[in-house]
Amino acid sequence: MAASKVDLKKSLPSYAARRGRIDLIDVPPLRYLAVDAAGAPDDDSFISAVEALYPFAYALKFASKIDRGRDYVVPPLEALWWAEDMAAFSTSRDPSQWLSTAMILVPEWIDDELLDAARGKAARKVAADQLARVRVETIEEGRCAQTLHVGPFSEEGPVIEAMHQAIADAGLALAGKHHEIYLGDPRRTAPEKLRTILRQPAVSPS
Repeated sequence: MAASKVDLKKSLPSYAARRGRIDLIDVPPLRYLAVDAAGAPDDDSFISAVEALYPFAYALKFASKIDRGRDYVVPPLEALWWAEDMAAFSTSRDPSQWLSTAMILVPEWIDDELLDAARGKAARKVAADQLARVRVETIEEGRCAQTLHVGPFSEEGPVIEAMHQAIADAGLALAGKHHEIYLGDPRRTAPEKLRTILRQPAVSPS
């Protein structure tokens, strides 16, 4: 009997979040395929970053299934977002000032041999200069505040502010970059039904 397909968004605690509730969680170091971008999510820079990620991610999935006998659901798209002036992200919401890293999680059993094989296969579908943008990076976030936002991306501002306040109320300080996990496809989902996990790393003040 074939092994069941692993769905990391169902098995990893770091993918759990509830609407209307801000939780403090501890996120272990996780490895990602990652591509940097600048500007709003609908700008060419971010769109092309995502277009470079997915062929690599699916080549990796099939390499894992064929070469290791371990199949899995490709994890959801994620992104780190920030700005030189964070008010441009949380309050004034000026997308032209945003910076980002688009990411897709790499399962823990994936080794460098599989990553190299997948990059070679992705090269058949992605231009060399685009594929060169994709790197493998381990993100260490540690203690984080996390919640689920349901609705348009444009309405995240108050939720982000509430998350920042919850961090302050817990005696912690903001650290790292704002993190979003997209549980739905915005191309196929009505804006009011979009489900996005929002995460913000935090540390004890020095």
